[in-house]
Amino acid sequence: MSEPDDSRRPEPAALQLEGALWLQSEAGSLGGHARIALLEQIRACGSITAAAKAAGMSYKAAWDAVDAMNNLAGEPLVVRSTGGKGGGGTALTERAIRLIETFRAVEREHRKFLARIGENIDRFDDQWRLIGRLAMRTSARNQLFGTVSALRPGAVNDEVELALPGGQAVVAVLTRESTAALGLRVGSEAFALIKASWVMLMSGGPSTVRLSARNQLAGVVASVTRGAVNAEVTLALPGGTILTAVVTNDSVTQLGLAEGEPAIAAFKASSVILGVSA
Repeated sequence: MSEPDDSRRPEPAALQLEGALWLQSEAGSLGGHARIALLEQIRACGSITAAAKAAGMSYKAAWDAVDAMNNLAGEPLVVRSTGGKGGGGTALTERAIRLIETFRAVEREHRKFLARIGENIDRFDDQWRLIGRLAMRTSARNQLFGTVSALRPGAVNDEVELALPGGQAVVAVLTRESTAALGLRVGSEAFALIKASWVMLMSGGPSTVRLSARNQLAGVVASVTRGAVNAEVTLALPGGTILTAVVTNDSVTQLGLAEGEPAIAAFKASSVILGVSA
């Protein structure tokens, strides 16, 4: 979703006025405000190039979003026309126009509902953000919440540093388009997804061992659950964050991994997937 304009509404009511609203089809999520805004710009401009610029998206990201919406809707929402002085353009189908109207009508009622709820629930904004994170479902075992503490842009990829509650940080490498699409900036809240099988473990505390893995998080082994071949090892990090790794039973034995022992979890920055709450 695009970043909300905080200058247009009172600070305390920011989240109450910008609750997450998404359109869902049987095939999956069609998206929310950002994609509807793109459809509106296509309708107004008649050109995907102009619409993408007006919506603050790259040309490729705009077409990717259009293709995804067409696929998920099960019928075209945006159609391309050929010929003409400008070499053709893009237009919305009747279904897409009705979709915009429906979304905006529901959005108006949604805002009224959240405003009423916010008036009656203490610290509604904080609680609502937490509810959103708890409702997230993903196949990645590790879901680490934090705040963007640094963002280093590159020609193709950006390096994003996420500060965890305990003071350590997770570094992720993602495309510039992904950074823009997620609305990431210093101070943004985000979560890092890391599969347990991507995490390597080293026994003991910080050492002189040097690895190519950018992320090296120190903690204490909280549990070891052995299976037939592999073991699941959970590492308690400062601040209460739990990180899980799947390693072989032989590795557990050789490293002396046991409850209460210090250990380091290592994983590459390219193995980190970043996400934000809608």
